[in-house]
Amino acid sequence: MNRDDLRSRFAALTTAHLADACIRARIPVRCAPTALRALEPGSRLAGRVVPARHAGSVDVFLEAFEGADPGDVLVVDNAGRHDEACVGDLVALEARIAGLTGIVIWGLHRDTADLRAIGLPVFSLGALPTGPQRLDPRPEDALTSATVGEWTVGRDDLVVADEDGALFLPAAGIGNLLTLAETIRDTEHRQADRIRAGDSLRSQVRFDTYLAERRRTPDLTFRDHLRAVGGAIEE
Repeated sequence: MNRDDLRSRFAALTTAHLADACIRARIPVRCAPTALRALEPGSRLAGRVVPARHAGSVDVFLEAFEGADPGDVLVVDNAGRHDEACVGDLVALEARIAGLTGIVIWGLHRDTADLRAIGLPVFSLGALPTGPQRLDPRPEDALTSATVGEWTVGRDDLVVADEDGALFLPAAGIGNLLTLAETIRDTEHRQADRIRAGDSLRSQVRFDTYLAERRRTPDLTFRDHLRAVGGAIEE
């Protein structure tokens, strides 16, 4: 799938739809920790991961851009540090010139006002005025993988992000995953429309039947019932 198709299909989806699709497809749900949020409310991004492990210098980002394609997303691993900002306005401007569609930072940013003016979507753990005061040896895998929270991602991964947070997805089979997410979205929209029209969700999912069946079969879960009636709202 090309980058334009990914972005256009994600434009009509949310990370929640895709997370539910991962559960349905039995794919690990790789969410970034909740502390990682959008710099600007309403920001969205989707693209292939361009990983970069930060060791104190911006040269790793510039080198990452050398191998990036338009539509990619820079994913910065700064080990979740809160004592330095590792991305500022110059990196964001260079990313935009390189055709990237956003930056995800497992760490902090700075130059907030300038980043807002640049307009490139940025997701991070927050802001801090100071940049790095260190220069550590660069790891050998600095340009092949990045860790965000508990997840390590690379060029075979995609990242999508919106106001609910960031989610990493396998590039392989993404078309099928998007189709599944679209099915979940459409089901939920139909359910929401029916609730607005006065048809309660309990009625739609036959909740009274579930309660009766559970009395007979205590091990019956609500998810099992939803699968049986085709109203899966939890996965």
